[in-house]
Amino acid sequence: MAVWDDLVGQERVVEQLTAAARAAGATVEAGRGAAPGQGGNASLMTHAWLFTGPPGAGQVTAARSFAAALQCTSPDLALGGTPGCGFCEGCHTVLAGSHADVKYVRTDGLSIGVGDMRDLVLRASSYPTGGRWSVILVDAAHRLTEAAANALLKGVEEPSPRTVWLLCAPSVQDVLPTIRSRCRLLVLRTPAAEAVADTLVRRDGVDPATARLAALAGQGDIERSRRLAVDEQARTRRAEVLRIPLEVADLGGCLAAAQRLVDTAKADAEALAETQDAKETDDLKAAYGAAEGGKAPRGMAGAVKELEKRQKSRATRTRRETLGVALLDLLGFYRDVLAIQLGSTGALANEDQRPALDRVAQAGPAEGTLRRIEAVLACRVALDRNVDPLLAVEAMTVALRAG
Repeated sequence: MAVWDDLVGQERVVEQLTAAARAAGATVEAGRGAAPGQGGNASLMTHAWLFTGPPGAGQVTAARSFAAALQCTSPDLALGGTPGCGFCEGCHTVLAGSHADVKYVRTDGLSIGVGDMRDLVLRASSYPTGGRWSVILVDAAHRLTEAAANALLKGVEEPSPRTVWLLCAPSVQDVLPTIRSRCRLLVLRTPAAEAVADTLVRRDGVDPATARLAALAGQGDIERSRRLAVDEQARTRRAEVLRIPLEVADLGGCLAAAQRLVDTAKADAEALAETQDAKETDDLKAAYGAAEGGKAPRGMAGAVKELEKRQKSRATRTRRETLGVALLDLLGFYRDVLAIQLGSTGALANEDQRPALDRVAQAGPAEGTLRRIEAVLACRVALDRNVDPLLAVEAMTVALRAG
């Protein structure tokens, strides 16, 4: 299986990245010391890339596939084969996350700090140890602190030979202008529901009817669609969210719906903490050689405090992401309501909720639906600005009633 096979509905992006990987391979084979993007391959390959696109479009998948193609050592390359065979050691180790020259950077918390980024920039200045390129893949580059972004700027501003930066972010506006101006931009599109459904059938063995409904409900987010297709709990959570438009007839219903959304997000964060926090703490104590009931070794207290800080940040992010998914489901519901009100005959994202959609659509004019969509979007902005989640969601549900 080629490394590009899981990149759904992004044929143009695959074509560009394949051409760039082929040009990069020619640079390696020629033994030139110039940095990528300098010399004869400037029009195809460059030292820094910025992958953007809507949620679930596959920015990280595209970046990881490109990293594998850059490290591909397939014998077929000498015969004009396509980089990214998926079977050679280079491709396999990149996809498995064990390639020595590919550093994958992500955070479970709310931000990526300057210390981590300075270490990466220092690492990027070195020559690849065994692979063809030294690749730094930064998932969620929009989570860089200001100081971290300034540190990253040094790395992309002064590229080292045979080093490639791959940055992923929701949109180009989420990255500092000084950084994005030094990157080649690749914008991924929302994949068609048919393409997502086909992937679910082919890759996950989902029956076609379930795959189609999940693909529509996932609104182009491949992983979200997969969860809806295979995870009963994910389907139950979505159904609970989509009851909200029918429950906000009075103030009591608005406040109850808001409380339920926030409580669900909190429960998700606590469930994740139960499975990860205790293990991380035990592993840390074991690394310091701490005996149960004994005195804590020197330096361990500070390490435990830092770990607890990261775990708290991760819990906050989990709550926000859970609420974010719920808000996207609500947006999809009201978009479908608007489509019905405007007489659209196309497929709806929430075909399985047709009676509820028709009921809400008949209850008021399209102008009211537009105001409800604006209320959901305003809630997303408020959460991004660290407004208390319950206050933000309550304001939204009250606006859904008043809209």
